[in-house]
Amino acid sequence: MITQDKVLKALRNVMDPDLGKDIVSLNFVRDIRIESGRVSFKLILTTPACPLKAKIEGDARSAVSSIKGVKEIVIETGSEVPSAKTIPEKESIKGVKNTIAVASGKGGVGKSTVSVNLAAALAKSGSKVGLLDLDIYGPSIPTMMGINEPIQMNAEGKMKPVVNYNIKMMSVGFVLEEDAPLIWRGPLVMQIVKQFLKDVDWGELDYLIIDLPPGTGDAQLTLAQTIPLTGSVVVTTPQDISLIDARRAIQMFEKVNVPILGLVENMSYFLCPHCGEKTEIFSSGGGEKTSQKYNVPLIGKIPIDTEIRVGGDVGKPIIILNPKSHQSAEFMTIAGAVASMISILDYK
Repeated sequence: MITQDKVLKALRNVMDPDLGKDIVSLNFVRDIRIESGRVSFKLILTTPACPLKAKIEGDARSAVSSIKGVKEIVIETGSEVPSAKTIPEKESIKGVKNTIAVASGKGGVGKSTVSVNLAAALAKSGSKVGLLDLDIYGPSIPTMMGINEPIQMNAEGKMKPVVNYNIKMMSVGFVLEEDAPLIWRGPLVMQIVKQFLKDVDWGELDYLIIDLPPGTGDAQLTLAQTIPLTGSVVVTTPQDISLIDARRAIQMFEKVNVPILGLVENMSYFLCPHCGEKTEIFSSGGGEKTSQKYNVPLIGKIPIDTEIRVGGDVGKPIIILNPKSHQSAEFMTIAGAVASMISILDYK
């Protein structure tokens, strides 16, 4: 006879490799139903972007199939993204479960490209995603996301995000005239950052991606001191000068106790569209060395590619422009790695 206890006992052998616990102890298994040899249950993971979804579901199916008398197995897989741990002296953004800062030690390494495609990849997986452009000296998100609308206010006087590609967005670029110079001193920068963190009505979000200015200045420190950041992603390129600055960004986040979710090496290589040969134009191995030196995972290598540049110019991230491309697959891998790291931190 098939019983719920037998099903749970079998599923206790199925582990989540990232969290190091079985799926029953993690409360991933819900609503078990048994009917004439048919076993159905819900499998609720920690993120829609879980890269191990297929493996965990397959292991669960295999475990239940070993029970005598089971003829059919129906698994409904879903997700509940956990909220990051609160920090008493910092106020969380209402409705936002996790905040991810995307940073670089210097400009020109493709930080905003990574931000928009990370947001698009998480949204494509089914997550509720927001994108906050805090690159106050060069707000490029409106252009790269193909939308530039005046900011509207809600009844409570908070700013309403604009939406495109199922991503809620806010940018200082929405309040500036095109080509207007940004000549702001430190105190005003800190004031603007705090306003965009506290006065936007995000609704319910699983992940808020925050695109930072390059460097390690007022905007970065204000962000780290104002809200409890879940973690950060540092973007670099293979050149030595870029890696030196990336290491400064890593050290800055370590000093303000913000976990580094991963290092992304952009413009890592050129992939010939005709023969598939890789050419490492800007040197190689720098990302791996930085990863090893600072014990930070290297979660992705993005190639130099015309489509990525075109996507940014026309307001369609590569994930949207060509979702089946090699580049899109790489961004989906990065999104999965980021989501997994956040789940590990949230379950510690």
